[in-house]
Amino acid sequence: MRTIFLDCGMGAAGDMLTAALMELLPDQEAFVRELNGLGIPGVVYKAEKTAKCGITGTQMIVSVNGETEEAGDGGHAHDHEHSHDHDHSHEYEEHAHDREHCHAGGDMEHHTHDHHHDHAHHHHSSMADIRRIVGNLAVSDKVKEDILAVYALIADAESKVHGVPVEEIHFHEVGSMDAVADVTAVCLLMERLHPDQVIASPVNVGSGHVHCAHGIMPVPAPAAALLLQGIPIYSAAAETELCTPTGAALLRYFVSRFTKMPVMRVQKIGYGCGHKDFETANCLRAMLGDTEEPADSIYELACNLDDMTPEAAAYAQEKILEAGALDVCMIPAQMKKSRPGFILLVQCREQDRDSILPLIFRHTSTIGVRMQECRRFVMKRHAEKVQTPFGEVRRKVSEGFGVTREKYEYDDIARIADEKGISLAEVMQALGDNR
Repeated sequence: MRTIFLDCGMGAAGDMLTAALMELLPDQEAFVRELNGLGIPGVVYKAEKTAKCGITGTQMIVSVNGETEEAGDGGHAHDHEHSHDHDHSHEYEEHAHDREHCHAGGDMEHHTHDHHHDHAHHHHSSMADIRRIVGNLAVSDKVKEDILAVYALIADAESKVHGVPVEEIHFHEVGSMDAVADVTAVCLLMERLHPDQVIASPVNVGSGHVHCAHGIMPVPAPAAALLLQGIPIYSAAAETELCTPTGAALLRYFVSRFTKMPVMRVQKIGYGCGHKDFETANCLRAMLGDTEEPADSIYELACNLDDMTPEAAAYAQEKILEAGALDVCMIPAQMKKSRPGFILLVQCREQDRDSILPLIFRHTSTIGVRMQECRRFVMKRHAEKVQTPFGEVRRKVSEGFGVTREKYEYDDIARIADEKGISLAEVMQALGDNR
């Protein structure tokens, strides 16, 4: 199975992810030219070779209208979102403050500097503006969908932090374009590298504080902390911010599990370097290779229920699915005292387990939940769009273990049936699907 493993021992920022993944490509210069031709307003990408603790890697520099965001403590381009309330009466700005690391003998001295900026010359972007920008990019529909999905995670986190509806959040021009640039680059790289799975180590978030308009906030910053919920994190190495909201959102979207490096035959290694130097190499490492077996780990959570109404059980199922469960099913069963009941069986990833477990207790009548880790073998899956007599229809393709299956997207089939006033079976027959 084609696998990318991300070593997040020095955190994760959008520019470092971009640089590390880009080093896995055969022609990095061509990719940078492609990025600069995408049409992101005012954005210019520049890749430079550098070294951290003797390790040679790539540093990605993104400028917006000639400006580059400040280097944060973690040595990455500052990419905190800058959001405003609806009437623009005040700003929600999170500025990472610089800590100059001065070594005198064995001691490290930290100097904190506040940053003051005049934002009067910048306009601000809403989520509608971001969607419009992404819609005009010269990338595939799949990459556009990925970009908007990642950015939606960021916007939702900012919304929850500041108590402002997503559609009322306004992002500072340079910060928003910097984030769009990073997210676009990573999504395009994922399409180009087409891994079957992405695995990452637990994430080092760093330590210390960041300055924002409301005062001093702890690391990880509030939005990053929300995006990292359910993901294994820790604090080590430099006293600095190591994982940004953009980096956290990209990890949440693309990584299927967070664990130690699996057994794999490594083909290529890439290093994405930050902008500052620490005692530990300020790099994010990406490894591309084949894993030993096409399997991943999931958890099964189960409980017996014999005193819930069907309505309450259906509601619980919906809430558990909304929380990220892979599957939820109700299995009819004969309970003690000859009561008819059912077994609730939930399948989820490791990073979602601890958030789903409380929901089972909250929304069902159970007083105990069984849990076991399972190995899961899955076919490779991808979606494609095909032209049919009814126009463009999405089709899902699953391949592996000597088997190939194709299935048209149900929502598209149902839409066609409604529009034409025919049955689902008639639509399927016209498409040549005899199921």
